[in-house]
Amino acid sequence: MFGFVFHTPTKVVFGENAEDKAGLLAKEAGARRILIHYGGQSALKSGLIGRIRASLEKEGMICTELGGVVPNPRLSKVREGLELALRENVDFILAVGGGSVIDSAKAIAYAAFEPEKDVWELFARKRKASGCLPLGAVPTIAAAGSETSNSCVISNDATGEKRSYNDNISRPCFALMNPELTMSLSPWQTASGCADIMMHTMERYFTNGGNMELTDSIAEGLLRTVMRNALILKEQPHNYEARAEIMWAGSLSHNGLTGCGTDGGDFASHMIEHELGGMFDVTHGAGLTAVWGSWARYVHMNCLHRFEKFALRVMQVKPGKDAAETALKGIMALESFFRSIGLPVSMSGLGIFPTDDQIRQMACSAAAGAGGGKGSAMFLKEDDIAAIYAMAR
Repeated sequence: MFGFVFHTPTKVVFGENAEDKAGLLAKEAGARRILIHYGGQSALKSGLIGRIRASLEKEGMICTELGGVVPNPRLSKVREGLELALRENVDFILAVGGGSVIDSAKAIAYAAFEPEKDVWELFARKRKASGCLPLGAVPTIAAAGSETSNSCVISNDATGEKRSYNDNISRPCFALMNPELTMSLSPWQTASGCADIMMHTMERYFTNGGNMELTDSIAEGLLRTVMRNALILKEQPHNYEARAEIMWAGSLSHNGLTGCGTDGGDFASHMIEHELGGMFDVTHGAGLTAVWGSWARYVHMNCLHRFEKFALRVMQVKPGKDAAETALKGIMALESFFRSIGLPVSMSGLGIFPTDDQIRQMACSAAAGAGGGKGSAMFLKEDDIAAIYAMAR
């Protein structure tokens, strides 16, 4: 195992009506002028934004609102948020929505702290942030885990690039997590969220660096729990207990817990999917399932001990004649699970059919964005990434 720093400063309030605590916790964080950031009209029509605003105003907060965040959140919306935050002297940002909204809020918080600098420079790896406005989160989708993570992902709508930036200073002060807020999600959104949660865990699991048995056990238990409850939600979308299990798993999958003692994780699958999202604007979780099986087949012999362990402990397959056969059985079993909840296991299943030129463009962009390559299970360079895209067609 490796030594590690586990940093989770976010205060979590979990359960029914958790969002009603927004005013009290924002006041506790020292907020006075708040930007409420959200996505589509559903948050308004449901009354959620109104309830949260009332909670904030009850504690003396001055609120302004910015909606319109879309999946694969756009840099242009971040710039719009920056202008609004500066005009209204915002000192706190409250994200109400899914991972896209929370990521957009984090990017606005970075931008507003250093308005004289271009926030995209952070995502382009040209500099590090020197600060960030404080923020809170009211997640309405269990998926990205952004409500407790140090990560955010933004798409540059001018260039088609989709890039991430990680820094502990962007971890929200608080997360108000009410599983009931996820009950209106479509089956597709629910399944894609479950896949994203699993992928955040598996990115940290499939490594060639050090590993801790305790961390592995937490990760394996989380994965089994998500799979079991994803199947329950397919038949019972309003099952509160299943929604709660999935929602809490989403936070635990990406707050660093399932990576304690490892080499930092692989994250090549995310890198590969980010290019799909940037070029084709696909749903993130579904994009991950579309490429994961091809990535796994490409790299598994280079990380055989971890794939065999995953197959036995998580997918609970019967051992094959050797470790390689067992590993492949585990890969196929996970793909079968993804199909069972309505998710694709190829790019054609997503309805996209990249040309050879588009594959090379995505591979080149992915490698360049990662500084030449990425991966712990196997270090992937441009040609490797292009081969995986081709396998995933």
